[in-house]
Amino acid sequence: MKKIALLLCAVLVMSAMLFGCGRGNDAEPVSSAASDAEGGSEATTMPTTPEEIVAHNVKIDESEITLVQFNTPAAGTKTATIKTSMGDIKMVLFPDEAPKAVENFLALAEKGYYNGMSFYEVLPSIRIATGDPDANGSGGESADGELFKDEYSLNLWHFNGAVAMDNGGVPDANGSRFYIVQNSSITNELAEEMLDGGFPEKVVDKYLKAGGVPNYDFKDTVFGQVIEGKDVVEKIAAVARDEQNKPSEDVTITSIEIGTI
Repeated sequence: MKKIALLLCAVLVMSAMLFGCGRGNDAEPVSSAASDAEGGSEATTMPTTPEEIVAHNVKIDESEITLVQFNTPAAGTKTATIKTSMGDIKMVLFPDEAPKAVENFLALAEKGYYNGMSFYEVLPSIRIATGDPDANGSGGESADGELFKDEYSLNLWHFNGAVAMDNGGVPDANGSRFYIVQNSSITNELAEEMLDGGFPEKVVDKYLKAGGVPNYDFKDTVFGQVIEGKDVVEKIAAVARDEQNKPSEDVTITSIEIGTI
């Protein structure tokens, strides 16, 4: 069984770099070289200190990782269809992997919290973000009024089409904001850097095939995956935007419909 070791210096360097990319510019994704939970399907709270990260990573067994985002959804799997002014985006949710994030999203969506909200940030080949009533990336609230902790499962990664909480770079500060990853490819050079930084081989291979933004791994909570409407995500990511990366003309959520497969 292969276990993944972590280079502490890489953790510190990449952690410092992470939020300079993909939050306010169009830089090419770079890896964050930290992983922070034991293998298996149980969602856990992210470790915060370098020592905690190392303690978790030396226990990771790559054979236990299941990339559930690419599994055929089973009958009864919960779905959410985000109806926008540019088309529909349908995603599956992963309550077994990110229970609090899914519970919070469902509670907000079912009471119409997101209706009428705009996408406050579009970053081509990185992400599109929404869920902020202030429309500037700093507002929003959770369903119960308390910001909640990040959750992390080794079975969920920031592949193309992943749906993740947006904590704004502040650990354990999740509320209503979320984003959808929009990047169809990574470079071979980035893949090598990821392997050097401790990413599991099967995860790197999937990034090479599916694309994504690995610099958000271990920082934000993935809780869903787009299964229909990736073309809509791409259209939204390509709209004209201002200097703050906000669409020049509002792209809005009209409603979110909850259903099952």
